Amino acid sequence: MRVIVIGAGVAGSAAALALRHIGAEVTVYEAYADPAGDVGSFISLAANGLRGLEALGCLPRVQRLGVALPRQRMWSASGRLLGDVPRGRRGDDPLHSVTLMRGALVEALRAAAAEAGAEIVTGERLTGVTEAPGAVTAGFLDGRRDSADLLVAADGIWSLVRGVLDPAAPRPRYAGLYCVSGVSADARGLGVEPGVFNMTFARNGAFIHLAAGDGTVWWSAQIADPRQPRLDDAAGAGWLRETAALYRREPVPSAVLAAAVGTHPTVLMHALGPVPIWHGGRSVLIGDAAHPVGAGQGASMAVEDALVLAAALRGRAPSDVPGALARYDAARRPRVTRLLGAAKDNREAKKAGPVARRAQAAAMRLFLPLFYDRSTAWLHGHDPAAVVVG
Repeated sequence: MRVIVIGAGVAGSAAALALRHIGAEVTVYEAYADPAGDVGSFISLAANGLRGLEALGCLPRVQRLGVALPRQRMWSASGRLLGDVPRGRRGDDPLHSVTLMRGALVEALRAAAAEAGAEIVTGERLTGVTEAPGAVTAGFLDGRRDSADLLVAADGIWSLVRGVLDPAAPRPRYAGLYCVSGVSADARGLGVEPGVFNMTFARNGAFIHLAAGDGTVWWSAQIADPRQPRLDDAAGAGWLRETAALYRREPVPSAVLAAAVGTHPTVLMHALGPVPIWHGGRSVLIGDAAHPVGAGQGASMAVEDALVLAAALRGRAPSDVPGALARYDAARRPRVTRLLGAAKDNREAKKAGPVARRAQAAAMRLFLPLFYDRSTAWLHGHDPAAVVVG
């Protein structure tokens, strides 16, 4: 079976690797010269995603690139502890959540896919997709065309393929949040405990910080603003000054920001309504192209998608691609739909006003110690490695 993958980010690289494991001939097309470039900041992999990487044979490589975070602590704007729970795992799971730079994860997965025999072509921007009964053809901006038995669209939240499959598909919209992220010096001097993912529900949005392995602090301010900001100057001192002013009343975020030594490009957070059509006869959406979930599960869900898609295709003839895609959709949609609801709640919690924030804090102090582990077991306890990739 010959497969074209569009996009060499997390989802596309994981899919290429999983499909090579089942013996498919894979070519990955990526619009950017460097898909692991300066895009975004740090991302996390929960236990379910890490088990998926283990099935793909690249878990140790990814673990070496990041920092293990066994615990997550939630704080009020005033600095009161709201909850201390396992981070991205069940309490008895020895596999600890890993946080690392997005670019490092993309590089690791892309290298693993190439080592497994996938061809990766950069600088090729998709312009169209045409399906026929026995093949699918991708057209590119420079006039290049390529045909295969299957096209896997891992082209992100702004997916071109999603619109080809369904011209009435929902479009991304600004979610009322934007992220300013960066690095601060001297984690020890700031009193940032290693191994803990900290989230402060501040007055102007959530503030995340953690101690990195090199003694610095990685941080991200997820700022609530109903007006979409302009990103003419996407990184730099101006964004840092504005962010510091917004968090000046929160002691810990303010101290972390005062020690900042650099920022990453500011990014807007977008939401996408449920996508009714994930596949055609020979094209399929995965990752953010089908379901941008957030809630610390974006990368993990992309890895799960890759494994389930490969399992649906394993041992199938090219003529059975349409049936395999229907099986993939049926296997993935219920789990993703459940997570989308949690992701929406997560976004709204970060935009809460003063009254809602106080009610939220009271509920968290009560709920988290008693029910957190049980309520997230379906998510973190899932083992995509049970879908064995041969």
